[in-house]
Amino acid sequence: MTVTIFLGALLGPMALGVPIAFALIITGVALMMYLGMFDAQIVAQNVLNGADSFPLMAVPFFLLAGEVMNTGGLSRRIVDLAMTMVGHIRGGLGFVAIFAACILSSLSGSAVADAAALGALLFPMMLKSGHDPARTGGLLASASVIGPIIPPSIGFILYGVVGGVSITKLFLAGIFPGLMIAAALCVTWMMVARKEQFALPEKQSGAVRLKAFLDSIWALLLPLIIIVGLKFGVFTPTEAGVVAAVYSLFVSMVIYRELPPSKLFHVFVAAAKITAVVMFLVACAAVSAWLITVADVPGDLARLVEPLMDNQTLLLLAIMGLVILVGTAMDMTPTILVMTPVLMPIIKQAGIDPVYFGVLFIINNAIGLITPPVGTVLNVICGVSKLNMEELMKGVMPFLIAEVIVLLLLVLFPQLVTVPAALFGR
Repeated sequence: MTVTIFLGALLGPMALGVPIAFALIITGVALMMYLGMFDAQIVAQNVLNGADSFPLMAVPFFLLAGEVMNTGGLSRRIVDLAMTMVGHIRGGLGFVAIFAACILSSLSGSAVADAAALGALLFPMMLKSGHDPARTGGLLASASVIGPIIPPSIGFILYGVVGGVSITKLFLAGIFPGLMIAAALCVTWMMVARKEQFALPEKQSGAVRLKAFLDSIWALLLPLIIIVGLKFGVFTPTEAGVVAAVYSLFVSMVIYRELPPSKLFHVFVAAAKITAVVMFLVACAAVSAWLITVADVPGDLARLVEPLMDNQTLLLLAIMGLVILVGTAMDMTPTILVMTPVLMPIIKQAGIDPVYFGVLFIINNAIGLITPPVGTVLNVICGVSKLNMEELMKGVMPFLIAEVIVLLLLVLFPQLVTVPAALFGR
């Protein structure tokens, strides 16, 4: 009965068009009334406590860093570097998109920011070369979701805070799976691009490549600084966000000089708007998270999946299927905030490593960003490319299947996550 009330109170308001943040509060209030313990003061207290977290300070700083990189020329230089290196080979612009997405993901940690940058810079270029518009948009959308997987990742920060899991370990564990997804996209692109007729960009000379590398080296240093700093304990993930924001501001304003002081206010406002949405969701989710624990919703769900508790693989497959379904209807941030407190006790009871599960969970949520009807990244690419959703979905499907296959491999072979994570963590 508790699970039914939880789902009804959450999905009902969402179906009526109530914003997810308020639907989360309604869910908490509904559970409180069912338990006979309604108190408005408890609701307010949990909202305040939900946002009162030092690790969550990383979120606004990484979001600010992403805005600065797109405005200050760092993102464009990454794309230019990729273009000079692999743009001349058959299907090279597609490989440029994947290569650039991997680097951009290690700068911003946001799929939406990466999609906006890749779409604006590469979509017109690929279209001009003769690539199919829908397939081009599908590749750019699919490559953008690497953003929340390769560190730094806002998704990992939220999961780590809500689930009480080491964010540093999550960051380091996400590197190899993110590269696996990039490799899967490369293979898929090679297969689908063989049938296309398009013009190949001219191969660049060594001097041009060297110039592009030297021009982008300041942008390339940032992910190196973050990974090394986290691995050797120089700074925490929260401090890494500050480093990313300050570094990107310095490079954009002092070295590249593409971010004049006159634009700085607009960059801060854009980052603040996105931060406000995320943090309000986090604060409201704290109400339902507390009531989920009090009402023992995880216990009820554990009893439902009890036949699978002795088989970790089957349990993970069932959970991943559930998260994929949820991801079609909810955005990444609310899915993490709602599902983590429900699933974490089940994961621990089944003896599954929370860091390993976190990687699978975030990858699954990232894939949800390119599944309709919500599909935030799809909407960004639609806006940039002027494609309709139906066209874009046809183009994204081969790449979506490739990413699901990678997720399935990670479930079946946990060593693909745990072994590289142990190596990076040493």
